[in-house]
Amino acid sequence: MKWLILALVGLQLSEGLVRIKLKKAKSIREKMREAGVLEDYLKKIKYDPVKKYHFSEDYVMYEPTTNHLDSSYFGEISIGTPPQNFLVLFDTGSSNLWVPSAYCQTPACFNHAKFKPSESSTFTYNGQSYAISYGSGALTVVLGYDTLRVSAPQVTNQEFGLSKNEPTQPFYYADFDGILGMAYPSLVVGGVPTALQGMLQQNQLTQPIFSFYFSRQPTYNYGGELILGGVDTQLFQGDIMWAPVTQKLYWQVALNEFAIGQSATGWCSQGCQAILTSYGVSAGDGLEVRTEQRRNLLFTLSQQYAVDCNEIQNMPTITFVINGAQLPLYPSAYVLNKNGYCTLGIEATYLPSQNGQPLWILGDVFLKEYYTVFDMANNRVGFA
Repeated sequence: MKWLILALVGLQLSEGLVRIKLKKAKSIREKMREAGVLEDYLKKIKYDPVKKYHFSEDYVMYEPTTNHLDSSYFGEISIGTPPQNFLVLFDTGSSNLWVPSAYCQTPACFNHAKFKPSESSTFTYNGQSYAISYGSGALTVVLGYDTLRVSAPQVTNQEFGLSKNEPTQPFYYADFDGILGMAYPSLVVGGVPTALQGMLQQNQLTQPIFSFYFSRQPTYNYGGELILGGVDTQLFQGDIMWAPVTQKLYWQVALNEFAIGQSATGWCSQGCQAILTSYGVSAGDGLEVRTEQRRNLLFTLSQQYAVDCNEIQNMPTITFVINGAQLPLYPSAYVLNKNGYCTLGIEATYLPSQNGQPLWILGDVFLKEYYTVFDMANNRVGFA
C-alpha cells in the first residue's frame, strides 16, 4: 500500500498537477452575525458586494473587506526557512500576496498566524510599504522577500506583504490569515511578479493554468481543491466550455443572456460582463427574481432575503449563457440553507463594468456547480 501511495504521488507530479485541498469553515458574515456586530458593520460601510471591482485608469486596487464576508474556502501555504504556515484565501479577484506579521499589533492579528522575519534564514527586507483601502479602514503592509511554498511548488525570493495593521472588523472574525491573489499581474500593487508568475518563472508549473473544484457538500477538512498547472479530469464530466477573457484585470467574460425559468430576460441585450471570483456570492445588476410560488412573491435582491425552505422546489432555475453555452443554477444551488434557515445566495450591486454594461460577480454559489478553469496562456475561462 505504501508503494502504491508513492506511485500515485509520483504520477501526480509527473503530470505537472499540484493539488491544494481547500478547507470550508463558517464565513465572516456568519461569525459576525453570531457576535452581534454584523448589522452595525454593514450600516457603517454602506455595503455593496461589488465595490472591490473598482476600475480606474491607473488600475489602483481597492479591496473592500466586505467582499470577504462570505469567504469560507481557504488553503495552506508556507513562507520562510524553516517554513511558517498560513491559511490563505486563493483569491481570483486580486493579485497580491500578504500575510499577518510580527510587525502587526492590531487585534485582528492577535488571533492569527503571524510571519516572524527573525525566524527565517532566507528573509530579505524590502522596506517599501503600501496600503490597500477598505470601507472600514486600511490594511498597511511592508514588503519583503522569502521562500514561498504552495504544496509542492517552491518559489525563492517571492515578494509578499507583511501586514503592519489590519482592521478589526471584519478580519478579526476571519478563519484565514492572509490572501494569495490569482488575478492578472496588471492588478498587482507595486508591479512585482505575482505568486503565480513566480511559480511559472521558476519552472514549478508545467502549464500556466489553474482550476477550482468546490464541493457541493463541503466540510471543514474538505471544501474542494485548487489544482495548479492544469485540470483534474476526475473532478468533472463532459467537455470544458471555454469563454475568452474580455478584460485582463480580473477573470472577466461576456454574458450573452440571463434567463429565469424558461424566459430570457433580455437584460443582456446590450451586453453584460461577469467576473469569476473564488469567493463570495453571485450578484446581479439590480436583479429581480419572480418566483413560481403560489403567492408569486417578488424578490428585489438588495440584501440576503429569507425564503421559505419548504418552497425551494417551487423556485425557478436561473440560467447564465456564456459564449453560447447554457449554465443553469437550480434553486438548490442559489438558496443557502443554514440549519433550516434559508436565504438567497444572490445580492444586488450597482457598479457597472468599465464599458458601462451590467456587471455580474459569479462566486462560490456558481463555482460549486461548475468546475472552473483559468487559462492564463490563452486568456480564457473554462466551465465543466
